[in-house]
Amino acid sequence: MRIFKYLVGIWAAVAVYALFSFFAGPKGLSAYNFLLSEKERQLENIRDLGKLNQELERTKNNLIYDHDTLLVHARQIGYGREDERFVRIVGLSSLNPIQAEVGNVYTAQNPDFIPDRSIKIAAFCIGLLLFAFLLSLEVIDRRSRD
Repeated sequence: MRIFKYLVGIWAAVAVYALFSFFAGPKGLSAYNFLLSEKERQLENIRDLGKLNQELERTKNNLIYDHDTLLVHARQIGYGREDERFVRIVGLSSLNPIQAEVGNVYTAQNPDFIPDRSIKIAAFCIGLLLFAFLLSLEVIDRRSRD
């Protein structure tokens, strides 16, 4: 029965490895939750880009089809005065492109986790320490009996 006492060290090492891997390992809960938050952030970015795309599409359509919008926009960027008229010329590229906010670029961050090798080393050390502690208790008990 004394041998089962030493198996506690091995079981402790396995338990520590399993717990650390489950909670803080590369595929653990903390990494999973971090990736879920990154996914939400990316989805929010996609929604914002969709709204911005709709606004730019509306502006483009207004500039193409609405003569008054074209007049107002040209006067805002300094191409004309109130008493001037504009004629739309199709097919020429813009010499002075209009600067528009086109959104933000988000890159997914890597989750923070404890490497598997570190978890194995910590579990081995804890199991070894527990084994050494139980062995020293056994040695002390034998000496006290003798």
